[in-house]
Amino acid sequence: MLTNLEISRGASLLPLQSVAADMGIGEHLLEPYGRSAAKISLAAVEELQDRPKGKYIVVSSITPTPLGAGKTTTSVGLGQAFSHLGKRGIVAIRQPSMGPTFGIKGGAAGGGYSQVVPMEALNLHLTGDMHAVTAAHNLLSAMVDNHLHKGNALGLDPQSITWRRVMDVNDRELRHIVTGLGGKADGAPRQAGFDITAASEVMALLALSTSLRDLRERLGRIVVGYDRDGGPVTAEMLKAAGAMCVILTEAIKPNLMQTVEQTPVLVHCGPFGNIATGNSSIIADQIGIRSGDYLVTEAGFGADMGAERFFNIKCRNSGLTPDAAVIVATVRDLKTHSGKYRVVAGRPLPEAMLEENPEDVFAGAPNLRKQIANIRLHGIEPVVAVNAFPTDFESEHRAILDIAAEESARAAVCTHVVDGGKGAVELARAVMEVCDEPNNFRQLYPDSMPLVEKIETVARNVYGADGIDLSPLAARQLADYERCGFGQLPVCIAKSHLSLSSDPTLKGAPTGWRLPVREVRASVGAGFIYPICGDMSTMPGLSSSPAAERIDIGENGEIVGLA
Repeated sequence: MLTNLEISRGASLLPLQSVAADMGIGEHLLEPYGRSAAKISLAAVEELQDRPKGKYIVVSSITPTPLGAGKTTTSVGLGQAFSHLGKRGIVAIRQPSMGPTFGIKGGAAGGGYSQVVPMEALNLHLTGDMHAVTAAHNLLSAMVDNHLHKGNALGLDPQSITWRRVMDVNDRELRHIVTGLGGKADGAPRQAGFDITAASEVMALLALSTSLRDLRERLGRIVVGYDRDGGPVTAEMLKAAGAMCVILTEAIKPNLMQTVEQTPVLVHCGPFGNIATGNSSIIADQIGIRSGDYLVTEAGFGADMGAERFFNIKCRNSGLTPDAAVIVATVRDLKTHSGKYRVVAGRPLPEAMLEENPEDVFAGAPNLRKQIANIRLHGIEPVVAVNAFPTDFESEHRAILDIAAEESARAAVCTHVVDGGKGAVELARAVMEVCDEPNNFRQLYPDSMPLVEKIETVARNVYGADGIDLSPLAARQLADYERCGFGQLPVCIAKSHLSLSSDPTLKGAPTGWRLPVREVRASVGAGFIYPICGDMSTMPGLSSSPAAERIDIGENGEIVGLA
């Protein structure tokens, strides 16, 4: 089989004007960025309002290994499959961060014959949205420090500042730094640090904004720290929000691309999956849902993470109601949940894991069963997509199908990486059946529920915890947020994506444990509170052999080594 890059370069692409026209989007709404991508004007949201809504499908997975379960590939394959059944599918995905692209994980264009193309454009800058988010975020950082330097009229307590800086590179050396060193003219020294751009609250709120005006208001609500009386100090109070919004006026527009089969793809925003929603933008969904028969959108990590946030945060903000959910499951992921194998990113799978052993798949079944239950908690029916790998055996695929059948869930084996859209036709048929059935979509908690109860509701019902244990600091922070008027916000629990629990070493569906909440932070502009449960790194580091070592320019000026 050809490499992803070779398949991407060999794809026959339509002019983006033709792709947009098939979506009902006129050329006057397109702003081309070269030949491979185009911005869609926000005016499209209004112009498409009279068109009927398509069916809304979220793609999630069981708890993945560090190698991932293949949600993007499955999303693309499913979107392509609808055309094989005479329907128009639209795909909406997050924009990749260049940190993982040059690190261990590599790009996020999908794979094989189910990928977004050109993969070089998608994974490297695209239309510059990541850099706009970086610039807007760091402008606020500069204005915070400038305010301190110029007299601190707002009485901002330097010890309470929560706003850091960001950049779209993996660089562990910047996690903890001291700024303002030098002379008096260089500012006031204080401890600070960098996060990766995907972890910026600006990225999170951009993804959750419903309009340019909404974006401007959310930016103004960002809390950068607290004054000496404990009151929040916001970007609006620092007079920074307007300029930040100006920087983001292009970044708020979704990017239009296409798959190897010319299926339209909306690429927009890339919020971090651990501490934010891990979902692409609401605006992309507003456009996509009125541009085709089916809109397929991806939610990061397992159903306990991205899908839970899709249901309880993204849909709460958008007002859109999902019709079906897909849970991607792989043989290697279920074997990992047997507890017998250790999978490490950047290293080959254990040889024993590649041997035919359906019993290991059955041993990991509790995780799949729990993730099916997690989707149904929200009144939505899941379809299990068995993402097939060349190293799998038919007996192992049959084991996953049997597990799904025992849970009365539809399922299909998918070969979309090798076969493109036709390899996901059976999955598409199952999804269409679910979409035609009535559902009872619901969120887990009302806005009015106290923050502590919201955290406990998610922990008990989604993660399977026996309860939560608040540190004294977390309890004090929650009380302060309620006092500041933030209690109506939903919660976005920051925990390991490698386990249903907060302990990444606990596989399957752990029981008899409690969720430890060590601190709680507020993303008021984005509109959620995020409790931190475990060690969360918001600035990844590079491995001993990062992908950056293999990426280069070839003899003819082409990019080589991109994976």
